Amino acid sequence: MAPTTVDPRDQWLSPALSGLVTGLGMWSWNVLAGVERVGGYLAGTWDPPAEEDGPGIIGDGSWPPLIGRIGAIALRAAAPTTSAQQREALLGFLENWAGTPLADPTTRIRVGSARADAKAVRDERGATIATTWPRDGRCGVLQVRAGDADPPVFGEPTDWVEVAHGWGDARQLRRLVALVRERGPIAWDPAAARLLAEETGVSRAAAVLLLTGDAGGIRTLPPLNPDQRRLLGLSTAEADAGYDELGRLTELERLELFARVLPEDPADLWEDAVPGALAAGIAAAWRERFGRARPVPEETLAVLAELGRVTLHTPAAHVCAAFLAPETHPLTSRNHDSWLVEGTHGTYSTSEGQGERWFAEFLMALDVALPTVYAELPAGDPVRAGLPAVVAAVRARLDHPGLLLNAGYTARSNEGADRLRALFGDRPHAGPLPLTSANFDDGLTIATLATPTERAPDPFVRLYFRPALYGDDERSNLLRRVASGGAPVRDAVDMLRGDWCARVVDRVAGDALPVGGYEGNPALSAPETVARVEKALGVDADAAALYLQLLAIARPSDRRVRLWNGWNAARHRQAAAALVTAGVVVADKRARAGRGVFLPGDWAEARKPLWPIEVWKANLLGVHLIGKRVWEDQVWRLTLPELFAHAWDLVERGEGPA
Repeated sequence: MAPTTVDPRDQWLSPALSGLVTGLGMWSWNVLAGVERVGGYLAGTWDPPAEEDGPGIIGDGSWPPLIGRIGAIALRAAAPTTSAQQREALLGFLENWAGTPLADPTTRIRVGSARADAKAVRDERGATIATTWPRDGRCGVLQVRAGDADPPVFGEPTDWVEVAHGWGDARQLRRLVALVRERGPIAWDPAAARLLAEETGVSRAAAVLLLTGDAGGIRTLPPLNPDQRRLLGLSTAEADAGYDELGRLTELERLELFARVLPEDPADLWEDAVPGALAAGIAAAWRERFGRARPVPEETLAVLAELGRVTLHTPAAHVCAAFLAPETHPLTSRNHDSWLVEGTHGTYSTSEGQGERWFAEFLMALDVALPTVYAELPAGDPVRAGLPAVVAAVRARLDHPGLLLNAGYTARSNEGADRLRALFGDRPHAGPLPLTSANFDDGLTIATLATPTERAPDPFVRLYFRPALYGDDERSNLLRRVASGGAPVRDAVDMLRGDWCARVVDRVAGDALPVGGYEGNPALSAPETVARVEKALGVDADAAALYLQLLAIARPSDRRVRLWNGWNAARHRQAAAALVTAGVVVADKRARAGRGVFLPGDWAEARKPLWPIEVWKANLLGVHLIGKRVWEDQVWRLTLPELFAHAWDLVERGEGPA
């Protein structure tokens, strides 16, 4: 390996290149000097020391895709949100890159792979260098040709691909570096982000990030700081949702989005019209690769991102996109075939293009998103209006016989082969790839017993199931008994095929509410129950509606109640005061409650992302408590009108809050 050269700017390259290269931990040392060595070796102007036979590996070797796409680095170097330290590191990278044959549009370059017999060879015809460390005896290679004759090679190279040059020749790069140092970063224009969102269908937050050359990446790196978010007009939640929305892009896709959007003359970046031109260029590149999605209303996306917590599995924007167009969305419009393979830690399910993985994560997201869309969005919202169609589409995908999903683990940790055989029979799984470990397939469930290894010495059982055959029969009930808790995919299938989901679909499809109305407003969704409360408590309709919301809704914060009911603060205070006077609620201040009146009785605390709640109401809603602490969220068994009626029934029977 070439000797390490210390450059203080190297330490800032890892976060500066986030999302554009892999192996970020290896991009923190010996990079800027490494670019100079590679360029010098390829040009024939630098010779390795006697103990070396090449210029060494830069980072983890993921830099060749930057050839022809260096414009992505240039955009980030000029962006207004790039920190001073990262900007200088990127400018140094571009400066060194400009001094190499990689920035010469007349240079002929190709990449491939070869046996790792050497690290570099060179003569008057050109040079071939290793760009990665060996893996399974082979490494990535890059070749520069000085003329028509082929340069020397090593290791029988194969898979050659010619590399096309793009924006970013030596003149452009040096001019951009000088201008950024002279003028500072380019200006920020919120209108350009709005244009980009409109032209692609991505959220405003995602469009904002794209315009700064930031399209997601490793989220362990420092997020945008308050000053950066203030400049971009993003809250912390919006920035997080934007990163999640873009998080599934590959490094190459991100490079392609930004590679050719900068103007021919870098000085034009400081002209007033350039932000709009950048937005148009990125939008065109986006549409070429991903098409144009139907835009999601920002207020809708904010609700899903804040309350749904769907980003644990599938970004909120991706969930909304499926609700808006289930007939064309890749997760809901096509069947997913999956099969079992074996790895170091036992079996796992896989599919072509990770379709089964994304579909399974989407199912888990729906377990949270469906209640949120139903209960938190108003009638007439386009995402809410798509609920019946997306449920129908997902149910159709679950009926596909080629789909195999994870069902969790057995409840008993040390199930043996004899026990599994007794449960699921002795027929082995017959998939496209043979399994060497013990496995048992009863037609619905496949139980696989991992073979102990040095790295994983304790055998354990993984369960998989075919949702097309999953229902209320004996085999399905056996799976429910044998499987442990913590099987979110199977739980989501149960929810989607259950009575609650069917009744929610009927409520949404039946136009039970006026446009703009919320299911959480009992005056609209349960007027008969409101009338019963009015009569019994001797209060007006507003107070009766508020009491039902306090009884039956997990988080009736002041802000949400006013939104659902269309109230101003004075009207809300008047209704709350009437309930205090009636003696059915108490005024208080409690952390993270967001309201000033509560049901009498014990209170359960919670840690984020869960929310505190009255103990009586937790029992009503199926919120799992351990002692007086919330452990798991609400389990939806009733629609909101049904919950309002049931809660009032309990009060009338003398079983209400004490």
